[in-house]
Amino acid sequence: MTRAEMDRLGWDSCDIVVVTGDAYVDHPSFGMAIIGRLLEAQGFRVGIIAQPDWSSAEPFKALGKPNLFFGVTGGNMDSMVNHYTSDRRLRHNDSYTPNDEGGKRPDRAVIVYSQRCREAYKDVPIVLGGIEASLRRIAQYDHWSEKVRRSVLVDAKADILCYGNAERAIIDVAHRIAAGEKAREIDDIRGTSIVRSRVPDGWTVIDSSSIDELTAAAPRAAGADRTVVRLPSFEQVTADKALYAHASRVLHQESNPGNARALVQRHGDREVWLTTPPIPLSTAEMDGVYGLPYARAPHPSYGDARIPAWEMIRFSVNIMRGCFGGCSFCSITEHEGRIIQSRSEGSILKEIEEIRDKVKGFTGVISDMGGPTANMYRMACKDPEIEKVCRRPSCVFPDICKNLNTDHSDLIQLYRKARAIPGVKKINIASGLRYDLAVRSPEYVKELVTHHVGGYLKIAPEHTEPGPLSKMMKPGIGTYDRFKEMFEAAAKAAGKKLYLIPYFIAAHPGTTDEDMMNLALWLKRNGFKADQVQTYLPSPMALATAMYHSDRNPLRPIRREGSETVFSAKGLKQRRLHKAFLRYHDPENWPVLRDALKAMGRSDLIGPGEHQLVPAWQTTGGVGKADKPKAGKTFYTQQAGKGRRTPAKAGKPTGRAR
Repeated sequence: MTRAEMDRLGWDSCDIVVVTGDAYVDHPSFGMAIIGRLLEAQGFRVGIIAQPDWSSAEPFKALGKPNLFFGVTGGNMDSMVNHYTSDRRLRHNDSYTPNDEGGKRPDRAVIVYSQRCREAYKDVPIVLGGIEASLRRIAQYDHWSEKVRRSVLVDAKADILCYGNAERAIIDVAHRIAAGEKAREIDDIRGTSIVRSRVPDGWTVIDSSSIDELTAAAPRAAGADRTVVRLPSFEQVTADKALYAHASRVLHQESNPGNARALVQRHGDREVWLTTPPIPLSTAEMDGVYGLPYARAPHPSYGDARIPAWEMIRFSVNIMRGCFGGCSFCSITEHEGRIIQSRSEGSILKEIEEIRDKVKGFTGVISDMGGPTANMYRMACKDPEIEKVCRRPSCVFPDICKNLNTDHSDLIQLYRKARAIPGVKKINIASGLRYDLAVRSPEYVKELVTHHVGGYLKIAPEHTEPGPLSKMMKPGIGTYDRFKEMFEAAAKAAGKKLYLIPYFIAAHPGTTDEDMMNLALWLKRNGFKADQVQTYLPSPMALATAMYHSDRNPLRPIRREGSETVFSAKGLKQRRLHKAFLRYHDPENWPVLRDALKAMGRSDLIGPGEHQLVPAWQTTGGVGKADKPKAGKTFYTQQAGKGRRTPAKAGKPTGRAR
């Protein structure tokens, strides 16, 4: 972080300087810490420049000229998602910055940081990584500018991009640059992207630059190691929304490392070349990554400043990576992949002991033991050969695949061993729990409810109506009902008073006004009153974003005629209406809801009855006596951690299920 630290270490220079949009927290939940420690373990001298002032190149010279390359990342979040709400309003806080202060990273941080690195030392290679680069590796729709943007590799003028978690890729890139290879010519490392002038000789090109779903979906043939699929060019997907949806479909079909092919996309007179996705880390490799000598604390230069993202995870343990759920609005699959990568029991238990012994402020409570999902630990396809050839976008939608092993016994055993560690009083499960998997294991539900839920469990059906659920690739509301029944039975047996708190998304592609009305009626029937709600945000490269932009469904073949169309609420007025339906109980929303219900021909839902949604009259000057909500369950949709109004007997939130 500083020249003084370099002097204490006896370094005259750094081999690699990592520039990040986050404050530097030396913990395995922060990407720059993993990459820094991993490269350090390989013998490289690594410096970190965290949240530099980007108004000039001088702060990028703070650690001197790196011998090998600059590593550039926007941080743990895409900088535009970090800065703006789904309605494009500026956020004034940043959980990854000391004292939650906003404005400490630029918009499109990867591009800006790369420009400043090039200004600082123009001959030093630039290697991109992290989620912002990963999700913008090809031409992508950008919600904030409302246009398709080029690959970030082109806009940043970087030498090579590592997508996904990229531990193996960054090690290989570092050693090969150290051996004298030019970064922009390294074209055979999985999970990387470079810009080249043309497709090399000896490669077979499958042209999917026009709408031809048969070519795009063709299985990987023998000799596919030298086969590349041509996506529609940047210029084509910019001009033609159908081709944008087609490109998105092809990209997601080519995501299984067992059968995916390389991809190429033309940008003007250059080719953006993506190698095949990385092979998932083995358990031994995962243990190695999480067993590195992290300080498990923010850098000392921050003093007593609060870093909310650190405070949230300081007593948590990551046990796995990846998600085979395939939710169309989520970026986990595009970044971490669908194949679950799990740590060993020994590695996880050792980390809990280290938290107990080394982390300041530990009181005996592990705040979470999970990952992208709580209950996919060690789950995998029953047959590795079937897994290699599979091209399904989800293992659990529309139904759970018959080849998926949904056994929770390893996870149950892990919970029990973790609880038995001396000095550990309680282990909470706060990661997203797939309740459609949990219903297959009554023993797991019993274990979870009896020992790992305190107060209430947040669960994410996301919607109640088949239309939006089919576009989200989420299970029907009947699965929620089955889980609720099991959850309540387990709570009763344990003698605990617990609550399920459902989460929902407004204005997701495929959601009509009527769908939101029906969801609001479901909420009222079940006594739920939402406090904070989430409106759908189109994140880069997600399938739902392709739906939002193109008005087509890339989950199905794209054709010029006859493709399934998808409605999306895009105007601010309609998006706010959808959000208002989730807060049907708020008097401020009653006027807009009354107008909408009248326009929909549903004036019968206006009135004082239990079956009606909003009253026919309006309060003045706040909530009057007649407006006070009846006793019910207050809950939070999305971003629940910022909520303050909780049921008096609900206790502290300890989990969220998906």
